[in-house]
Amino acid sequence: MNIKSLLLGSAAALAAVSGAQAADAIVAAQPEPMEYVRVCDAFGAGFFYIPGSETCLKIGGYVRFQTDFGRNVSGTSDWNSRTRGQLEIDARSDSELGTIRGFIALQGNAQNAGNRGVNLDQAFIEVGGLKVGYFYNWWDDSLSGETDDINQNAIFNSVRYTYKAGNFYAGLSVDELEGATATAAVAPFGVSRALDANNNVGISGIVGGAFGSVKVNVLGGYDIDQENGAIRGILTADLGPGTLGLAAIWASGQNVYYDKAEWTVAAEYAVKVTDKFKITPGFQYFWTLDQNRFGDFVGSRDAWKAGLTLDYTLAKNLTAKASVQYYDPDRAQEQWSGYLRLQRSF
Repeated sequence: MNIKSLLLGSAAALAAVSGAQAADAIVAAQPEPMEYVRVCDAFGAGFFYIPGSETCLKIGGYVRFQTDFGRNVSGTSDWNSRTRGQLEIDARSDSELGTIRGFIALQGNAQNAGNRGVNLDQAFIEVGGLKVGYFYNWWDDSLSGETDDINQNAIFNSVRYTYKAGNFYAGLSVDELEGATATAAVAPFGVSRALDANNNVGISGIVGGAFGSVKVNVLGGYDIDQENGAIRGILTADLGPGTLGLAAIWASGQNVYYDKAEWTVAAEYAVKVTDKFKITPGFQYFWTLDQNRFGDFVGSRDAWKAGLTLDYTLAKNLTAKASVQYYDPDRAQEQWSGYLRLQRSF
């Protein structure tokens, strides 16, 4: 065998082996393309598309630590600390019916090891102007919610429709009121009592709008079982270095929407000292606090309330609040109260 024959034979053998290896080789599957989370800017900041769908999702909430001060604020203790965590899930998508929204808020509160729990704070479906589920009524709104006492813990299973046209809006809500309680002062002073828990329904409605820096709304609520209701007006306006807030309420008698007094007026002025610091003094007067056993306002006891609230932004989404209030009812013990709060929102 000469050198040429040896080289040709070796090349043929190498080609055969190479072909066999190529035929028997295991080829790795190509990875599926990764679908990254996409920002959804159709409904505002913080929304993102759920992968594989056209539904936009936003996750938010806050963590709050607060210490309350006041006479017997917790049993016989004059102070009480509590912590709250709130988780909110907001899902929205467009459809031929308009925007479809689903909202869930879970809230957990803890005062001590034996007093804590998690509850459903809100859950509702919104399609266009229609809103159904368990959510806060307009009567839960207020000026700043500190000195003013113009709201009630109004959260119901409701069916609501709101019409909006530019800066004008109007809404009507049918509310299930079973299990509601009254809050007006009933002898002995300050004791709440239960309303009729069966087959009770309420109707509430609002009309409002914005006119430049002035915002105004008028709200009404009628408790069908109690055959009583209340009317409230709120006005806010930018004035000088701050925002002026005014409110007035009339209630006909015991009802779930508002019955803390027959008449009341409230005012506050929120001064923005700096971009981070705000001071809000407030004042409120109440006429005819008491009710008889039929739920009618009686007597001549009035009251007034004054307070001061300080808000400071420590950092983005981290705020501190301090509030002190003085309440002076006729022929009853006056009260000082307040709190310190630290809140981290997300």
